[in-house]
Amino acid sequence: MKRIKTRLSLITLCFCISQTAFAADLPAAPDPSRPLSQYVTQVNADKSVTWRYFAPAAKSVSVVVGIPSPENIHPMTKDSAGLWSWQGPAMQPNLYEYFFNVDGVRSIDTGTAMTKPQRQVNTSMVLVPGSILDVNPVPHGELITLTYHSAALKSERQLFVWTPPGYPGQGKPLPVLYFYHGFGDTGRSAIDQGRIAQIMDNLLADGKIEPMLVVVPDTETDATGIVAEEFIPNERRNVFYPLNAQAADRELMNDIIPLISKRFNVRDDADGRALAGLSQGGYQALVSGMNHLEQFGWLATFSGVTTTTVPDAGVSARLNDPKSINKQLRNFTVVVGEKDVVTGKDILGLKQELEKRQIRFDYQEYPGLNHEMDVWRPAYAAFVQKLFKSPRE
Repeated sequence: MKRIKTRLSLITLCFCISQTAFAADLPAAPDPSRPLSQYVTQVNADKSVTWRYFAPAAKSVSVVVGIPSPENIHPMTKDSAGLWSWQGPAMQPNLYEYFFNVDGVRSIDTGTAMTKPQRQVNTSMVLVPGSILDVNPVPHGELITLTYHSAALKSERQLFVWTPPGYPGQGKPLPVLYFYHGFGDTGRSAIDQGRIAQIMDNLLADGKIEPMLVVVPDTETDATGIVAEEFIPNERRNVFYPLNAQAADRELMNDIIPLISKRFNVRDDADGRALAGLSQGGYQALVSGMNHLEQFGWLATFSGVTTTTVPDAGVSARLNDPKSINKQLRNFTVVVGEKDVVTGKDILGLKQELEKRQIRFDYQEYPGLNHEMDVWRPAYAAFVQKLFKSPRE
């Protein structure tokens, strides 16, 4: 009996030691006497933002707001409780991207659920109110998620559909805009970061757009042999983009457009169908739009990859027939940021090609901006205000 008690004592001692060691390995917790609101990033009444990050053991923390560049890196200071913070100046109403650099490691803001919708999440977002991106007290449309089987990709897929406020799915057929997001993001990027629902609600309430449906497919097909993460960066443009674009084009024409036509009461004429996208999605819009020109009356690429760097035989053939483009498209919009280092060369090449062949297009260059949402959200808002407004002469 004495030997058993000794063994139990040793087991208890070991358990206590292990528990103590385990507790020592746990990260420090915020002070329970302080409200949790004091530990999280917040927008202040003057529209400044106080960024906060709790990391007592960290030696250096900074917040990077917007496009990573030296002027957008802001060192933070730590208080006695281990909370790092930095308050910037008042900001214009907008949706801002940011992340933290914690001892050289990139981190999202663990104090907010508002993260950028990416395939590998590494960025958070904060909304400074007062713009078209807000949820304002206006009639709201519905955001519908559709799950479907793609015969073209042999897989189950999802897409998003914004419908106007009070849309019954019956009555007068509505026109449709198909919109593709950019590389590395998910379909929710156009919803959460692009703020499509808020933009459409607010523009429609102001009478600036026609009632329409907006369909947001996933730009990435993830088909066999076409998964983005399986390619090294140098293969992205010359291998991945063409393969993915061909697969996404088959899905759009054979699965998505028929699905929308079956599920909703929509127009089936080219003038009632628009196609647009940003970055990689801009390439997708260009490829599908030019290869199936007779199916669309409106086309836009926002900072899109183009055939300047990623050739496509169908696009090239269509550009060699400028009269067909001018006859078919009610509007062809091309947009880029003045300082775009990602697709600036692509858009310049496309612009020169269109000018050379006397193809009509609307061109907008956003001064001082790079490859970023501050180009694409205003460009989207401007483009949808052009759509579906006047009959073809």
